[in-house]
This record gives sequence, C-alpha cells and structure tokens, in this order.
Amino acid sequence: MRNLLLAAVAAASLSALGTAPVVAAEFQYCLQGRGVGYPGDCQYRNFAECQASASGRNLSCGINPRYAYARGAQRRWN
Repeated sequence: MRNLLLAAVAAASLSALGTAPVVAAEFQYCLQGRGVGYPGDCQYRNFAECQASASGRNLSCGINPRYAYARGAQRRWN
C-alpha cells in the first residue's frame, strides 16, 4: 500500500512538471505591488482582467515572466 501511494505521488509530480510551461502560457499577466511579492499574483489571462482586479487596491499589472520567457524560448528554437 505504501509503495502504491509513493508511486502515485511520483506520477503526479512528474505530470505537473510536464504541464508547467502550458500553465504559464495561459496566464499572461500578474498583479503586482506591495504585499503580493514578485512576480505577483499571476492568474490573469488578459490585461483588462488584471486591471479590473487591481482597481482601487494600489496595485498594477505586469507581464508574467514565465509567459515572457516561454515566448522567447519558442521564438529562439523554432
């Protein structure tokens, strides 16, 4: 039973590693500012969505560095 649990955890972690670039490509913008750290809260698909969340909170929106890096890496290798 213990080995089965360890195998399931290992399989889940390997599958999560394989999907990381896809997730970063989906979320292009991060909510940034005091209290959210860097790169910030990166759960926004477009700039308007991020701006709506930042409104009235003294926060701003910036491009997700993982998204920017993924785009640069694709451009370089393709």
